[in-house]
Amino acid sequence: MKPLPWWISAPLTVGVFVTLVWLERKRPLRKRVEPLLRHDSRNLAVAAIGALALRIAEKPVTDRLTALVARRRWGLLQRVRLPLWLETIAAVLMMDYTLYVWHVLTHKVPWLWRFHAVHHVDLDLDTTTAIRFHFGELAQSVAWRAAQVVSIGVTRFSLSVWQRFLFACILFHHSNVRLPATVERRLRWLLVTPPMHGIHHSVVEDETNSNWSSGLTIWDWLHGTLKAGIHQDEIAIGVPGYRDPSEVRLPKILVMPFRS
Repeated sequence: MKPLPWWISAPLTVGVFVTLVWLERKRPLRKRVEPLLRHDSRNLAVAAIGALALRIAEKPVTDRLTALVARRRWGLLQRVRLPLWLETIAAVLMMDYTLYVWHVLTHKVPWLWRFHAVHHVDLDLDTTTAIRFHFGELAQSVAWRAAQVVSIGVTRFSLSVWQRFLFACILFHHSNVRLPATVERRLRWLLVTPPMHGIHHSVVEDETNSNWSSGLTIWDWLHGTLKAGIHQDEIAIGVPGYRDPSEVRLPKILVMPFRS
């Protein structure tokens, strides 16, 4: 089965990104630490390298595996033979949960954290932070993605639906957008919101080790890792030891995982 057509996925992705960037100018949630142009250009450069890494390392693997899953009926969902709509929902839920597990591992396993920290040392949290992941972390995640696809039984169509859902979610909850308080309180019962993820990006370890969900908040609810109610003005974004803007310049963060 074919993935979502580009004429649906591309406008959706661009539309969400542009809308959130516009809202960040109109309703900022946190005060900026670095100049906007310098910050965003750095993040976009990291994102471009990461996108190339995914294109080279992940896409050939997932394309082949999703085809094998459909043809040989590998994985849990291919064994139970659900209707397409129900199979897609189940795949999105299971991919979202196993991504929660992967996110926890990137914090708990020292080698993985060396790469994931590049995402966290950003001193400002906004829409461009959502796509700022070190190419080394993205390359290492290919093995996990392959295991997700094969064990769950994810087809190419289901994978593309989950990818679009995930990308919209991470753009949203990394954004520096202030939502109306009542809307945010209701929304966080279902989806990760910007204030929730702001807590996860705090320099305080207890706060960083919370709110690990990437899409649906149910995983944090179930595991008791959800934290809310901390005012954003009380949160310092980043990682201890990397509080100076000179420490998070592009050349330094690209080699950061490989330094002692």
